[in-house]
Amino acid sequence: MVDVDAIRAGYTFSSPGLELGALVTDGKSDPETPIRIPLSLLNRHGLVAGATGTGKTKTLQVIAEQLADLGVPVFLADIKGDLSGMAAPGEDNAKIRSRMREMGQDWTPRAHQCEFLTLGGKGTGVPVRASITDFGPLLLSKVLDLSEVQASSLNLIFHYADQKGLPMVDLKDLRAVIQFLTSDEGKEELRTIGGLSKQTAGVLLRNLIAFSDAGADAFFGEPEFEIPDLLRSTADGKGIVTLLELPSVVQQPALFSSFLMWMLSELFETLPEVGDPDKPKLVFFFDEAHLLFRDASKPFLQAITQTVRLIRSKGVGVFFVTQTPKDVHPDVLAQLGNRVQHALRAYTPDDAKALKATASTFPKTQYDLDEVLTQLGTGEAVITVLNEKGAPTPVAWTRLRAPQSLMAAVDQTTMSAMAAASSLLPKYSQVVDRESAYEMLAARIAAATAPPSTSPESPAPGPKRSTRRPEREPQPGLAEQILKSRTTKSILTAASTQLIRSLFGTRKH
Repeated sequence: MVDVDAIRAGYTFSSPGLELGALVTDGKSDPETPIRIPLSLLNRHGLVAGATGTGKTKTLQVIAEQLADLGVPVFLADIKGDLSGMAAPGEDNAKIRSRMREMGQDWTPRAHQCEFLTLGGKGTGVPVRASITDFGPLLLSKVLDLSEVQASSLNLIFHYADQKGLPMVDLKDLRAVIQFLTSDEGKEELRTIGGLSKQTAGVLLRNLIAFSDAGADAFFGEPEFEIPDLLRSTADGKGIVTLLELPSVVQQPALFSSFLMWMLSELFETLPEVGDPDKPKLVFFFDEAHLLFRDASKPFLQAITQTVRLIRSKGVGVFFVTQTPKDVHPDVLAQLGNRVQHALRAYTPDDAKALKATASTFPKTQYDLDEVLTQLGTGEAVITVLNEKGAPTPVAWTRLRAPQSLMAAVDQTTMSAMAAASSLLPKYSQVVDRESAYEMLAARIAAATAPPSTSPESPAPGPKRSTRRPEREPQPGLAEQILKSRTTKSILTAASTQLIRSLFGTRKH
């Protein structure tokens, strides 16, 4: 028997919080012991884990709905497409009413304000794109599954383009830089880039061509998605739920997991330091998190760890969603203070090993977690969160409340109509193809190979009208930031931003 009074005291908070569900005792919900999570501690990050079909998606809905109601914007990666149901009210039925009555909690079906995004316009929603330069060599190396030598060479190519003032907006720009360096016109400059051989450049070029043929061209370009568009609220102060539709890119898992990591790094770079606010500025749910860590290089893992560690001071909470805690790198897992663990299966020796590893990651508890984790029903989870003092709460077997929105995907017609009505669509719908590395290098080669004019009477060509749009304001360097700083805190913030930018190789252009 567990100490119900101790658990009840552990989840009694004076500050606002989210209602996750009710304690399970003797197979029934205990309405006197609600399981909650303090709103102010959601920037300490979290993990939602469990086997397929145990209710992880519904848990995301429950958390996202309440965050939005409390004025916190939410970002969700919608891998399977069923989170779109948040835009429609739930279906009232006797089963849900009975469940919520037993838990002693109110339930009213209702919709939430949703924004639908899609990578590069492949799907239904507002297109999301990033420039190659801002995406950076480290994330691109992960997507292309490059070796250490190849990744190092790609970094040199990005450095060369940056030094020569060649903005790389899309894949054709990056290919153009590599083609130039391996051409007769660029071979001298290739020699000046230490550690980059013509053979490795050729391998990179072939990888990029294959990547482009697989349809990745659509994901890179401009207009680039502006991160503040994730932080919007409705007129009545509710947070907007942003859903990134991803079913169309499931064949490129490294791409969408790296794209989500890019969004996190951009959030860190863009947002000001806020410390520990009363409520998060944004909560970011990172679904299929195992894809991010699979075959990740040491520098990539370092970048992820630093980003997760530092981004909480920007008021951003990150929840990783996967099957078992072992899917998440230990250095990142150690930073996830809020845990919702659904059922695990133990059909094989590997499953049994994963079960024991999962149980070992929880605080000391009166439960036999090796047994409980296999007995949890659908919509039940073992939970521990951080209390108002930042200490772990007692582990609690919890029956989770039902989402108020639809627990299924909305129909395609409804989603298309919502996407078409988005205020963001005019901003991002049309691709902008400005003058960038491809055009600049083509002009350079043309000028180098053009025969000299023999007619002295030929008028000098007029100045070429550039189609290039105005550059973004340059980011201040670290020295400038220090000179402008008035407190040690702002100095540390500037240094942290430079660190994340250098780790990922991202550069504003």
